Amino acid sequence: MVRKPQILLLSLAVAAALTGCPKQEEQSPPAATAAAPAATELKLDESKLPAYNAFTAADLDPSKDACTDFGGYVNDKWLTANEIPSDRTSWGAFTILDERSVAVQHQLAEQAAAMKNATGIEKIVGDFWASGMDEAKINSLGITPLKADLAAIDGLQDSAALADYLRSTAAKGENFLFGFGPEADFKNSTMNMAYASQGGLGLPDTTYYTDASKADKLNAYKAHVAKVLELSGVAAADAAKQAEEVIKFETRLAKASKSSVELSRDVSLYYNPVTVADADKLTPNFSWTEFFKAQGITAPEKFSLAMPAFHQEVSKMLADTDPAAWRAYLRFHTVDGAAPYLSNEFVQENYAFYGKELNGQKEIKPRWKQVLGTIENDAGDAFGQMYVKVAFSPEAKAKMEVLVKNLADALKDRIQNLTWMSDETKAKAIAKWETFTPKIGYPDKWRDWSGLSTTHDDYLGNVRAANAFNYKWALGKIGQPVDKTEWGMTPQTVNAYYNPLQNEIVFPAAILQPPFFDPKADDALNYGGIGAVIGHEMTHGYDDQGARFGPTGNMEDWWTPADKKNFEGLTGKLVKQFDQYKVDGQAVNGHLTLGENIADLGGLATAYDALQKATAGKEDAKVDGFTRDQRFFFNWATVWRTKYTAENAKVRLATDPHAPAQFRAMGAPSNLPTFAAAFQCKAGSPMVRTGDKQVVIW
Repeated sequence: MVRKPQILLLSLAVAAALTGCPKQEEQSPPAATAAAPAATELKLDESKLPAYNAFTAADLDPSKDACTDFGGYVNDKWLTANEIPSDRTSWGAFTILDERSVAVQHQLAEQAAAMKNATGIEKIVGDFWASGMDEAKINSLGITPLKADLAAIDGLQDSAALADYLRSTAAKGENFLFGFGPEADFKNSTMNMAYASQGGLGLPDTTYYTDASKADKLNAYKAHVAKVLELSGVAAADAAKQAEEVIKFETRLAKASKSSVELSRDVSLYYNPVTVADADKLTPNFSWTEFFKAQGITAPEKFSLAMPAFHQEVSKMLADTDPAAWRAYLRFHTVDGAAPYLSNEFVQENYAFYGKELNGQKEIKPRWKQVLGTIENDAGDAFGQMYVKVAFSPEAKAKMEVLVKNLADALKDRIQNLTWMSDETKAKAIAKWETFTPKIGYPDKWRDWSGLSTTHDDYLGNVRAANAFNYKWALGKIGQPVDKTEWGMTPQTVNAYYNPLQNEIVFPAAILQPPFFDPKADDALNYGGIGAVIGHEMTHGYDDQGARFGPTGNMEDWWTPADKKNFEGLTGKLVKQFDQYKVDGQAVNGHLTLGENIADLGGLATAYDALQKATAGKEDAKVDGFTRDQRFFFNWATVWRTKYTAENAKVRLATDPHAPAQFRAMGAPSNLPTFAAAFQCKAGSPMVRTGDKQVVIW
């Protein structure tokens, strides 16, 4: 597992808090899109790509009952026959497509590196690839690339020097202590403002520092900290003592931070606009006036000092914490953050904790996958320009536009026919529906990467150059109008998202493949796959957090008090439903996963409606003996065909706003009478929720 420095993560962090889809992220006519650049030197050998995992009737387990355990009926046979690859922590529909995407990228990176006199994005990708694959040179350097950084840290003797160091390193895109970057102003979503958020922790969530049930992981982390410090040149005994200080340091930060649950269910925590002068008063030992100056940008009239208690604690720690503890913390995170780009002993230790110990990954990823991950992190948009030249067809885009339009129409009908919502609130919900914007495949306008200087022989240097370049590019947005052509995901990402600040749904090219989408497949499979995903992302506009934003993307209260009360009553029932699901005895957190569960329920119901409209008047010709409706639900379950390592499952239960896949396969269908009808399930069956237990929201 490679951890990305806390730079340029704010936009997706906010999107994740809002929707749960990096993410966590429409109904208007599809926007005109720029044609992908014509393929030149780039070629793709599809025979070398992993096979798709599309639904087939042979997957079904006849020993299971669809009305009792629908997920097991569709997926258990496949899950039993397929092991998690040793370099993965989960395996299923998403990760298999990711494996295909990585295989495409592998071919493209090799071609880019082999180009003579390459320029532009091909040079950037080729330089990253060549420098990252030169393992012998990287191993020969050891810790040498960081010696100047470590010497600078060793010289930090007081609060003023520490604060100055935090500012100067942040200016290079190397801020491990807190997140900082641009995002649309929650109250004026057409303009970007600066946001400073919490950060600074090496473990996935605050609970890892405070809950007794996670003490084993905290102890393992302490051992990892000591090992990294020792590898950096600190004597073993001193490294152990410094590791103790780092754990105390981070535990203090954790106690002043919001947990994953708190952040995922209250997006307003990200929005705390203050003047720079007022921020300076809140953190007297860390001057935001000087911070903005060090970043090379004019101090704004206001910025969001999100989670202010965290920043106040940092200010206190600058004054009352021994500089030696600060030096240990900064030394560890400097080395740990760079570890994936250093010699093998650092790479192996990074994997041993973050991959194996924390997530149960049995083997480290081969080097070529590691390097591709680095390119994705640091120059993913550039790589995406190459990806869509060979891996996304106009046919797929055209059919997706039809699906999006049909899903949008179905959602409008559902909103208009709600029985629990007043006409006043419905009108505003429809107004939001009317401003939805879909983005399909890849951006209309590509980002300009000119100015990023990379070489064929300096891996860490390329990473740092890209970090600084990306950071400066992001800072340039502060105080400027929002560019609505930008994407928060690369085309080669197997995912989708909803961004409430722009009221847009986004579907990268890489997810538009089986089992989600196949231009040649029948309607039942496409509506049960990508159709439900489209509906899911649209419904995020009306989940418990997305519903706090209006048609323009501004955070506003557009509900009547009675409607809001009704909504909360319905969502409370969904929380209870998912609280009852357990993984190896550990309960799912229905509150943490609420936004995704709302989106699943609304998305699947909307996709079913859209399928009925799209196939009205057409013969329901059975395929392999199954009806159209049955195949619709089969593909929904296939999308959530996933298994996890035991360790990764525990991390997800604590931090992931998505419920475990097996419960997503069955959670939403169990609330739909159309599912019960499709499989002739009787009342009282586990997959038939009725009466007060049945949840109907959007």
